[in-house]
Amino acid sequence: MMKLPTLQRVRQIAPQPTVADVPAETRRAWLTSKLAKRIKPGMRIAVGCGSRGIKNYLAIAKATIDALKELGAQPFVVAAMGSHGGATPQGQRELLASYFIDEEHLGVPVLTDMDAVNVGTNSWNLPVWWDKNALAADGVVTVSRVKPHTDFRGRFESGILKMLTIGLGKRHGADQVHSWGVRGLAEMMPESAKLLMAKTPFLGGLAIVENTNEETAILKVVDKDDLFEEEPPLLVQARELMGKIPFDKLDVLIVGECGKNYSGAGLDPNVVGRLLIEASPEMELAASKPRITRIGVLDVSPESHGNATGIGIADLVTNRSLANIDPKPFRMNNLTARFLWRSKLPIGFETDRECIQQCVETCWNPEEENLRVAVIPNTLEVADLWVSPTLITEAKANPHLDVVGDPRDWPFDASGALNQEALFPHSVRARRTPHA
Repeated sequence: MMKLPTLQRVRQIAPQPTVADVPAETRRAWLTSKLAKRIKPGMRIAVGCGSRGIKNYLAIAKATIDALKELGAQPFVVAAMGSHGGATPQGQRELLASYFIDEEHLGVPVLTDMDAVNVGTNSWNLPVWWDKNALAADGVVTVSRVKPHTDFRGRFESGILKMLTIGLGKRHGADQVHSWGVRGLAEMMPESAKLLMAKTPFLGGLAIVENTNEETAILKVVDKDDLFEEEPPLLVQARELMGKIPFDKLDVLIVGECGKNYSGAGLDPNVVGRLLIEASPEMELAASKPRITRIGVLDVSPESHGNATGIGIADLVTNRSLANIDPKPFRMNNLTARFLWRSKLPIGFETDRECIQQCVETCWNPEEENLRVAVIPNTLEVADLWVSPTLITEAKANPHLDVVGDPRDWPFDASGALNQEALFPHSVRARRTPHA
């Protein structure tokens, strides 16, 4: 049996743009925007909020609500997450509440009904669906993180336009677009958006771009008339800023948790270099870096509510992660999205130690002294990672990487569980369990 290499911490230190005062900048973005002139006193404004993990989410949503009130509007929140949360009102309410997007923290109604209305036919001669509560409002805006999508490449990926069509389309809208696979997302989604901008009270949205450290980097309100011109450059900026694994090739990548709060795909293909899209080998080639032989996942985040979408991107997992899957939301999300390869269940092992050991044993590199191993908490928080000695040599030659502390052994307890909180004390997992 191969010996596990020692680990040493590496920190990515390239300068990053950051918004210093997020609530103040959110307020300024709304009040000074072209969109603000569309809002008149007394208007009922629906604010679309989705299921993605966004840094400063509550602060941004609260500042948005307050800015709309300052403009004289009567804001309320509508769930804009397609079929997530098991495609049920309660499931979507629970997802939003897990980010503190609820009546208690925002002081406005939060509506999660799944009713959608057919608002017309797009250029593909197909029906387009939209949230009934949003359609009844005087105006609709969204709070949307702009970032590279996990399933396809196009001028519009994750962002305002996607939330407009799929998020506010509820289950019907998500099903309609995803039924066409990659073509539906890249080609039909913008066509449906054109119809929605003409037939609904949609006004525009707040675009959020985050940096490598998952901090708020850009806040910009985009008016609906400018959406097709202004969102694509924001996507380019997001792609340049997003967190990446700073090595071109790994034998083994160990991921502490997969989860919908970290990526729509559970494990972000833009980070791990695996798209796993059926009948799309060209897309597989597009995600060429990093090239990773073996990926192991140790857990599913509780924020996923049992939806372990994307767990099949991993090769080996723990039995614990498989046991944390709730079949209902897991099947609903995957059957609606129609990207099924990603969620085939990998081989499971009883302990973290066994899973990690088997990743090393099967990584096609039997030279212990040359193993290229990295450990990250999830695919959202990759500014800090732990790596094997071979990668430390490369890291020391990279001016954007800082090698921190001394080498150490893997922190397993007596039961074979990896102490992830010890490795990543500032991660989502560690903040969830402050006693650790």
